[in-house]
Amino acid sequence: MHTTPTQAVVLAGGQGSRLRPYTDDRPKPMVEIPGTGTPIIGHQLSWLAAEGVTDAVVSCGHLAGVLQDWLASANLPLRVTTVVETEPLGRGGGLKYAAAHLPHPDQSWYATNGDIWTRFSLREMAAFHAERDALATLALARPRIPWGAVETDTFGNITDFIEAPPSPFLINAGVYVFAAAFTELLPEVGDHERATFPRLARERRLAGFPLPHGAYWRAIDTAKDLTEAAKELAAQKA
Repeated sequence: MHTTPTQAVVLAGGQGSRLRPYTDDRPKPMVEIPGTGTPIIGHQLSWLAAEGVTDAVVSCGHLAGVLQDWLASANLPLRVTTVVETEPLGRGGGLKYAAAHLPHPDQSWYATNGDIWTRFSLREMAAFHAERDALATLALARPRIPWGAVETDTFGNITDFIEAPPSPFLINAGVYVFAAAFTELLPEVGDHERATFPRLARERRLAGFPLPHGAYWRAIDTAKDLTEAAKELAAQKA
């Protein structure tokens, strides 16, 4: 019988340089989605708690104090510990450093990038992960291409214009389920996506969980993403 993870790591140390001026005085996950009054990380922690997570470790870097102050004063639905990288460890090293502070090192855990705005069943993803006996499972999204696409026939006539079609490729959605044994495979310093993941893929120990049809997913990278997210939220409420 597999158990659904009750612990998670949130990577919240990014500079968010493409989100300036919003990120001049706060780390990227502290940027608010317009109209909600809550920073991205607040929405994430609520989502994790709703999915059964009781303990989260938030890994801070850029302007860590701003994030720590908010977490200390916010009324959060789960226990939160913060860790600060004193020198840059890379994404893999950052994950490993944060994972060392999880309350149950012998149990599986979730991880999420702090700039992802999404809603889907993490419990379903954990069940998918357990069924495949994977060491790591990545959520996979199919984002919309930001440009209009053009279809042509074999002769070269344009037959159709499609506004912002879904990408033909799945991408890493920045949400993970990791087995307890995965932690020691992470590099102390460096990027697990260049080292650990390709190796696990060759060994068939890495699974990909496509986000359910209609699940909401957006990476908040630019000011445009913020306005789009606010629009989509308003549409959902309506």
